[in-house]
Amino acid sequence: MSLSLLLPEDGVTELLTEWPDEPRVFERGKTALDETVTAAYLNDYVDTGCVPVSEIAIVKAPGPSLNQNAYLTNGRTDPAKLRKLYEKGFTLRLGNLQRVIPFMARVSRTIQQETGYSNYIHAFLTPPGSQGLRHHWDQQMAVIVQTAGVKRWHLWRPTVAAPMRDYNESWRVWRDNYIPDWEAAGPDLEVDLHAGQSLLLPRGWVHNPHVAEADEHSVHLTFAIRERTPVWLAEKLVEGIIADPRFRRIILPGDIHGPMLIERVQEARQELVRYLEGLDPDDLTPSLRQAALKELEYTT
Repeated sequence: MSLSLLLPEDGVTELLTEWPDEPRVFERGKTALDETVTAAYLNDYVDTGCVPVSEIAIVKAPGPSLNQNAYLTNGRTDPAKLRKLYEKGFTLRLGNLQRVIPFMARVSRTIQQETGYSNYIHAFLTPPGSQGLRHHWDQQMAVIVQTAGVKRWHLWRPTVAAPMRDYNESWRVWRDNYIPDWEAAGPDLEVDLHAGQSLLLPRGWVHNPHVAEADEHSVHLTFAIRERTPVWLAEKLVEGIIADPRFRRIILPGDIHGPMLIERVQEARQELVRYLEGLDPDDLTPSLRQAALKELEYTT
């Protein structure tokens, strides 16, 4: 079971049976994940120049991510430039390890078999006394696996309800007063996450992670697990609608620009209701289950 690489037995049980909506810290101990994807392994991944350009983000709060030109030479990843940026206090985010590291690909696929949720895995290497990303929230449950050092997490309760995909995404609904208000109130939770611990971070929870110690290097893996929702079911229910000729009829330009559009909308709604009423849930369930186990989200 891949989830058992990230969480102890009680954490796996809680995740699968309850899907917590409050952050939780678990003592993971040392698993095959810690033994395989070590800090030395990830540093070697950086220093050999093997990290795909498209999977690198370099950030130091409060600034945005650097342009790719900051770490490229002749269009390729330049490990010497990455190392110099790290030494200047920039966090290296190595994205989508499940695409490039066979061990992580197997872990990711097994997590999807266990949950029915697709997922992706990022690594964050943060130098001493530094911070990469500032306050933000994510669109899915994250399991934060600390593998080296200590990272401090300031956490606030969700500002928006159930963000998903690009809906209620941090930067899309951001307000200038957010950070001053959060800082003035202080965090709802503060967690010092040590190597051997894992943090369950539900979607929507605002987080502001940083390395507090001036001599502490931090490495953590973020397993972002994309929950299936009724939106996904609704999309699946209408997925085959194109096979029905009623929904392939032309809507004339004159109808779009004229008073007939409301009638076209009413007709389409009525036909959609009839279409949905004609579907047999028993027939659909097996294909839905298979889709959950195999389909990747657009970012994975």
